[in-house]
Amino acid sequence: MVQEQWMLHTKKADFQELGKVHSINPVTARIIRNRDICGDDAVEKYLRGTINDMYSPHLLKDMDKTIEILKQKISEGKRVRIVGDYDIDGVCSTYILYKALKRVGAEVDYEIPDRIKDGYGINKSIIQAAADQGIDTILTCDNGIAAVDQIALAKELGLTVLITDHHDIMKEDGKEILPPADAVVNPKQEECNYPYPEICGGMVAYKLAGALYEAYGIPKEEWLGMLEFAAIATVGDVMKLQDENRIIVKEGLKRIGKSQSKGLLKLIEKNDLDKDCITGYQIGFVIGPCLNAGGRLLTAKLALSLLLCEDDEEADRMALELKELNDQRKDMTKKGTDEAVELVNEYYLNDSVLVVYLPECHESLAGIIAGRLREQFQKPAFVLTDGEEGVKGSGRSIDQYHMFEALVSVKDLLLKFGGHPMAAGLSLKKENVDELRRRLNEESHLTEDDFIKRVWIDVPMPLEYISEPLIQELEVLEPFGQGNEKPLFAQKNLHIRSARVFGKNRNVVRLSLATEQGTPMDGMIFGDGDGFMEELGNKRKIDVIYYPNINEYNGNRSLQIVIRNYKLP
Repeated sequence: MVQEQWMLHTKKADFQELGKVHSINPVTARIIRNRDICGDDAVEKYLRGTINDMYSPHLLKDMDKTIEILKQKISEGKRVRIVGDYDIDGVCSTYILYKALKRVGAEVDYEIPDRIKDGYGINKSIIQAAADQGIDTILTCDNGIAAVDQIALAKELGLTVLITDHHDIMKEDGKEILPPADAVVNPKQEECNYPYPEICGGMVAYKLAGALYEAYGIPKEEWLGMLEFAAIATVGDVMKLQDENRIIVKEGLKRIGKSQSKGLLKLIEKNDLDKDCITGYQIGFVIGPCLNAGGRLLTAKLALSLLLCEDDEEADRMALELKELNDQRKDMTKKGTDEAVELVNEYYLNDSVLVVYLPECHESLAGIIAGRLREQFQKPAFVLTDGEEGVKGSGRSIDQYHMFEALVSVKDLLLKFGGHPMAAGLSLKKENVDELRRRLNEESHLTEDDFIKRVWIDVPMPLEYISEPLIQELEVLEPFGQGNEKPLFAQKNLHIRSARVFGKNRNVVRLSLATEQGTPMDGMIFGDGDGFMEELGNKRKIDVIYYPNINEYNGNRSLQIVIRNYKLP
């Protein structure tokens, strides 16, 4: 069982004063400070930022150049091909650019690489096919920044290439290695002065669409009509929900129910969600996985076709197909995860880096399963499976382990690899799997302390402090997600007056609690109910990390806490 260490944020500020200045509770002020939001302007933008606070697309390097080239190509009737990516960010980026270019009269089509056949990003066969088919200009989105050789081929073939991307840029001896494109729009470029570079590919595409509409005199309202796709891409690509990203997601969630995309609304309907009350969680864990399922198990073009579909019956059919694909993906993921956990428990429990080989696993699921292993064992995890050529895999890491650097140290065993500190992809020959496991573990330098899960508490808040107005005010902190996590509170020594398990799968526990001062409140635990009761035994005290909410049942409202972590002293 993974050990937990509860940690308290201790960032300093005058919370009373912050509360007065911004008309918020000092508790809310403290949470915002814990999210590294500093300064009155930044706090005000966090609380009350609007579309008008978003940055101008013209601040992106090469944006104006890209627009001028596109205007010229459109006026000359040249054929433009968008090359996207097979994940949710790539699909939304392609949708935004395709709709925008169509709107301004471009002769445009799109291509999305096949995850298994093509791999990530633009490749030479896609470029050759474009040249053979009479395409004049390639416009990439959510990829292209690392495709130096591929873009060089495109230029040799006489193509114009415009790159829009958001990924990190390779460097050699401290100097950026950029592909020889006609224009490169990427906020991560050293010469780019964009104020908030941590945006996704869908946001870069959305900015380009805005600049394009402006150049053609199209009303801003039409551009705002695609905003929800930049929001979906931002959540789906797990970007930090801060600064501009927070604004786009907050606004996008409000607009989804009025989306012009029949396909998106059908997908929401098939998942039994309320289109007018979509949350960031539902994008990240319901809608996003459905849009991703096509790229994982079939083709990402299915998701894009759904979003672009204008026929109700056809949209209904495709939405159902994507939902069923995602259900199939969930079943396959559970089977693969169960198998991986069994292998770890049997053979690799003492390893500091988990390397699990699942030859039958669908290669698109390796990263998800690696993430599940990382969560369960609090260790860096690689899941490998048989690919078309040799073994392919994905890894997910913990904060204390730089996954990309670890792969650099064993690159002699690998055919191909890439990634960053927290995630990576790799391929290798089957005969090198055991040696990879041995070397990664031998060179990990991880200690037992690194395998302790840190749970961060925002405020140690007594239950007596909870009120409906506070709970309602905490809603201004939404949407929650990466970089703007749901706040967590803590209290020790709560008395357990009673405990009851319910739910069809006995996966909910209702605790009747009381503080040392005698304040009563119910607490809910979601998980293995019978396992909790067994662990509880005759104990009558509990320490909890919780989030407060309001329980509404049969017209009655009562305060309660949802318990995220607990200790039974």
